[in-house]
Amino acid sequence: MTMNAQQVQRFVHTYLESTGCSIIERSPHHVTVKLSPEADKALTNRPYYWGYVERTGVPAQTMSFTFIFDGEAYRTEQERLADQTPPAPVAGNAAQDQVMGRYFGHVPTLPQLGPGRIMQEELRYGSRRLHQIFEAARDGGKYVYLFEQPDARQLSARSPVVYEAWLSVCYKIEFACDLKREELQWLGISLKSGTIVANFGAMLETRQLSPLLAGNMHVQPAQLSVPEASTSLESYLTEQLRQQDYDWAEQAKERLREELEVIDHYYEDLIKEQKEEEDKKESVLEQHQARRKEMVWQYEPKVLVSAINCGIFHLR
Repeated sequence: MTMNAQQVQRFVHTYLESTGCSIIERSPHHVTVKLSPEADKALTNRPYYWGYVERTGVPAQTMSFTFIFDGEAYRTEQERLADQTPPAPVAGNAAQDQVMGRYFGHVPTLPQLGPGRIMQEELRYGSRRLHQIFEAARDGGKYVYLFEQPDARQLSARSPVVYEAWLSVCYKIEFACDLKREELQWLGISLKSGTIVANFGAMLETRQLSPLLAGNMHVQPAQLSVPEASTSLESYLTEQLRQQDYDWAEQAKERLREELEVIDHYYEDLIKEQKEEEDKKESVLEQHQARRKEMVWQYEPKVLVSAINCGIFHLR
């Protein structure tokens, strides 16, 4: 599973907007943002500072970042803007600067550092900062409880509109051996009818959701409990996995068999050489078993399923 620059950009923008960050500047290649307290706590690793703020009640000073999605295009654009900007006047005494330069050489101007400085980071799939944003988004959105927002006509209708509750779970499925492939399965099940929808995210794309229950709306009692619905989703997913093509697993087992044969052959000869020295022989046997375990762990095919996040969605 991977993401291109446009997908990374959309994800980061969504995270920044959902956490209430203030966008200072935006272009197709970057975004400059002042973090909200929530995002600052999640991304800047300043627990002592935030502990001080919470204890004393002083106004929090959050950090600002420029997140760059296309480094080459961003630098080209900055160079173009720099060429169009007239040079700033030189501060200080020019004559004194010439004398100082004669004896000490060129003295570069020091950057202005302080609370207002803006840090720059390039975000690409696999980068540490993007992984940190993934973790923050996952931790902040593990469990949600949302309502679909009705239009104005429904709000003024005489009879209330009825909501149908859905349990949604996003599963990550890993097909792993010495190679690895990942899939995301976003499933939803109606707590009223038990109907399961495979691509539940498509149902939510065009709907406006809010944690607040709108007026003139009625929540329908659920027929299924959350544990019952969760069990149904797990059974459905298990059945879907049974129907997968597992040729890759058979190929991985064959590669494992070949690797174990090579290891066994190597250590058999090594053990024969240490026949008269028991201490060394025991050490070689331990190495042999450890090496076999490593190969089994690396090559043995397995399917791992984990729930990334879940929620209750009340939809019309």
